[in-house]
Amino acid sequence: MQYKNLVLDPFQEDAIRAIEENKSVVVSAPTGSGKTLIADYIIGKYIKEGKKVIYTAPIKALSNQKYKEFSADYGEENVGLLTGDISKNGGAPVVIMTTEIYRNMAITRDAALATLSYVIFDEIHFINDIERGYVWEESIIFSQEHVRFLCLSATIPNAKEFAEWIAAIKRHEVAVVRHEHRPVPLYREWFDAEAGITTLEHIREVRDIPQDRYIRGRTHHRTAKTKAPSHTDLIRDIQDKLPCFFFVFSRQKCQDYAAELAQKNIFPYNQEITAFVREKLATAPQEINSLKSTQLMRQVLPYGIAFHHAGLLPVIKDTVEELFGKGLIHVLYTTETFAVGINMPAKAVCFDSLRKFDGITFRYLNSKEYFQIAGRAGRRGIDNAGYAYVMVDRRDFNYGLYRNITEKDVDPILSQFRLSVNTVLNLIKRHTQEEIDEILCKSFYTYQKYGRRFDKVAKHLFAYKFEAAKKKLIKMGYIANDRLTDKGEFGSHIYSDEILTSELFATSFYGHLNEYQIMLLVAAICYEFREKTEFYHQQPSKALSQLKHALKNHHTLEKEKRFRSLDDLTSLVHPCFYGKNVLEIVKNTNLLEGDIIRFFRQMLDRFGQIRNATRDLRLVEICRSCEQVIQNCLKDIDTV
Repeated sequence: MQYKNLVLDPFQEDAIRAIEENKSVVVSAPTGSGKTLIADYIIGKYIKEGKKVIYTAPIKALSNQKYKEFSADYGEENVGLLTGDISKNGGAPVVIMTTEIYRNMAITRDAALATLSYVIFDEIHFINDIERGYVWEESIIFSQEHVRFLCLSATIPNAKEFAEWIAAIKRHEVAVVRHEHRPVPLYREWFDAEAGITTLEHIREVRDIPQDRYIRGRTHHRTAKTKAPSHTDLIRDIQDKLPCFFFVFSRQKCQDYAAELAQKNIFPYNQEITAFVREKLATAPQEINSLKSTQLMRQVLPYGIAFHHAGLLPVIKDTVEELFGKGLIHVLYTTETFAVGINMPAKAVCFDSLRKFDGITFRYLNSKEYFQIAGRAGRRGIDNAGYAYVMVDRRDFNYGLYRNITEKDVDPILSQFRLSVNTVLNLIKRHTQEEIDEILCKSFYTYQKYGRRFDKVAKHLFAYKFEAAKKKLIKMGYIANDRLTDKGEFGSHIYSDEILTSELFATSFYGHLNEYQIMLLVAAICYEFREKTEFYHQQPSKALSQLKHALKNHHTLEKEKRFRSLDDLTSLVHPCFYGKNVLEIVKNTNLLEGDIIRFFRQMLDRFGQIRNATRDLRLVEICRSCEQVIQNCLKDIDTV
């Protein structure tokens, strides 16, 4: 069978056959094997039939890339993009969106889903994510009966169980398509400070030998210190395996490593890159060139060295991605952004470490995360093999653990289902108690615990949790007589920080506040406190003092820790409110410019939720005005 002038692999044919039979499909196949072509087939088929297809992605970078790809393939008029802060052509036949947005549409039975045929869940293994996994689960549970799913993942050891769960709760057939063969073989190797590129077993053998003895054969001296491996030494050793992604789980280290490698003069200066960057930034605001990150990038790029992370400006990330796509980058130091679905493979992948900070604590990667990243190595039709290298520091070497992580992807996908306030409110708003009991039985957690008897269990964990949450919401005035109050109705339209946002904007609290004070409140909700973040040029004012006084005298809000950052946040909000652009505001903090942009875009998203939730026309107008202020602040970024 051929599609788009390509001869299909058997697993692609199996998936397409199932789609033609109106089945959902769970595809488990290695990175780079051609899973996206199955999504392409669905889009091409249903555009012709006049039905809607939704493509969901776990990160905005992947959403943005797919929007560009699908717009080129199917025409901009046929493709939309919804990511919370960006809304383009939402009524198009094909809409790319974050999974959270689809979940919100599904739970509210949005009218736009009436003609929906398929939902494509790219990187479905994100259902394992502790904080966000429930979103994927609810997206499936609350989808309408006529909707089918294409679930794509590099590896799902328990794909059969997952498919059986979908079939059981949605009452339609679900095909499982497995493909074990990587089109480009992957070789997994290790890098030791003294032994160089070697095997895990060899490092185990020599780890307790003092390094000067190991190198020089001195058996009497045991005082040598163990050296950490050097990323620049690894790059020297794999110059025939480039280009490479060098994964570093720290934004600052990405930049530091790029600067260190450039100083080694391993690669020649490339005038073509310099000319490309000059042209790319020719129309960008002058302030972009004064940023430290831009200056560093312009220093390292001509040598085919780059860095990429969420803290960079969009135009800088685009420049790096385009140069990499042109084959002009030798080494790209990056965070996990490039591990998730983005179609830019390299010949090699390097790991600075197998440990990362996950937002809560430092922990080792699991096997699924390792293979997700390592799978970027090896370009189909270009490379005969891909290579994955892990730098090993003997001081924290653990042979058994390292082997378990890198030997085989054995981690199953597990339920992370939880009942958010938004879920509880929408269940009560839209369903009878009998329907709620049935829906709560449908979680993947319940299926994994009870198997096919999942719907026969009278009382289970989430039935008890629902009752507890409902009692709390009744006590707080969100529910009365099994119906939502006005405050509960407001909360049903808010998708995170539901209680805090509702207490601020679904009560009389905000009534005497002005636009600036309301902007500060929304900023405090969005801001994620970090110990090392610094703010300069705070803006004390009478408005700030009045706001802090009002919060202090509120019986609930006075306890909220996020409002302790109000003084600091004036460094960002005050200049934004009074017409400064984001490139001027970056001077007021040590936050990376990309993080500041993300912060303001989160504020846009929250204002949109509040505007849609309230019935107060004054608050609607305030939200619109604040959104316009933020959009003006970001306009220089969004036009380059």
